[in-house]
Amino acid sequence: MSIYSIQPITFGAVHTYPLASRKSKVSVREFAKPPAANISFTKFLDSLPKILAAEDLRQLLAAMHAARRQRRAILWGIGGHVIKVGLGPLLVDLMERGFVSGIAMNGAALIHDFEIALAGNTSEDVEAGLGEGQFGMAEETGKYLNEIAKLAHRLRIGYGEAAGQFLNSGILEVKHAASSVLFAAYKQRIPVTIHLAIGTDIPHMHPAAYGAALGDATHHDFRLFCALVQQMHPGGVYLNWGSAVLLPEVFLKAVSVVRNLGVPLRPITTANFDFIQHYRPLQNVVKRPTASVRGRGGPESHGYAITGHHELLLPLVAAALAAGWPKKSRSGKR
Repeated sequence: MSIYSIQPITFGAVHTYPLASRKSKVSVREFAKPPAANISFTKFLDSLPKILAAEDLRQLLAAMHAARRQRRAILWGIGGHVIKVGLGPLLVDLMERGFVSGIAMNGAALIHDFEIALAGNTSEDVEAGLGEGQFGMAEETGKYLNEIAKLAHRLRIGYGEAAGQFLNSGILEVKHAASSVLFAAYKQRIPVTIHLAIGTDIPHMHPAAYGAALGDATHHDFRLFCALVQQMHPGGVYLNWGSAVLLPEVFLKAVSVVRNLGVPLRPITTANFDFIQHYRPLQNVVKRPTASVRGRGGPESHGYAITGHHELLLPLVAAALAAGWPKKSRSGKR
C-alpha cells in the first residue's frame, strides 16, 4: 500500500469522441503507392507520399516551374562538395533547360570547378599533404586563380565572370570543359558570383595572392548577387546546396539590401539541401527571408529544408525538372 497522501487519477470520467470525427494530419489518400515493374520515372515520382519532405519537394519543384514560366530568377548557391562529387554536368544541363538564372559559389566550388575543367580531377588528400606543408600548393590552381582575380580587378568585372572568360579564352587547354559550370555559364551568359572569405581557400596561400584584387573581385560579385536576388521578386527561387555558413550569410545580406532599396521580395521560395541541416542555412535561407511581415497581405513565401546526400538529391531534382514533374492539374496548378 502506498505511503503517499496523493492518489493517481482515475480515467473513468475522461471524455472521448469518435475517431471519424477527428481531424488527422495523415490520410491513406496521401500514402505512397507500391511501384509497378518497369515503372516510368514520373510515375515513380507520382507514387511518392504526399507527406513531409516528399510533399515539400513537390511544392518546391512546382515553384521552380512557375518561376521559369514567369521569367523570375532561379538562383543556385553551390558549395564545393556539390562540384567535387560530380554534379557539374547536371547543373550545365539545367542551365540549358532554363532552370538556372544565376549561380553563387564559395571559394571551394570555384577551386573544384576550375581544377576539373583544367585537369579532370580535384579534391586532394589533406592529411597526406599537411604534414609536409604541401597541402593546397598545386601550382596551377594558385597561380591561375589569383591571376583571374587580378584580371577581374583590372577589367572591373566580377571574379565569376573573369573565371569563365579565362576558361573560354583559349589561353589554356581546357580538356574537360563539358564538366565545368564556370565554362558553360560564361558561354550562356548566366552570371556566376564568387564569394570569398580570405584565408579560407588554398589560392590565398600562394605567392600570387593579392588581397586587393581578391577583395575587389568578390565585392563586385556580392553587388551583382544582390541584383540577381532583386530579380526574384515576385515568385523567384533560391536554392542553397552544401554551404553551411558563407552563402547563407551572403544570401541574408542580399535580401536585406534588396528590401532596403524598396523591393519587397515577396513571395519567394527558398530551400536548403544538405546531409545535415545546420543553423545558418535553416535561419538565413529557409526561415528568415520567407517569414511573414506583420500588416502585409498577399501570397506567402515558403522555405523548405530537404535533408540528404547531394549526389542523390541533385540528380533527383534535375531529373524531375527535366521530366516536367509535378505535372499541371486541370486547374492549372502543379
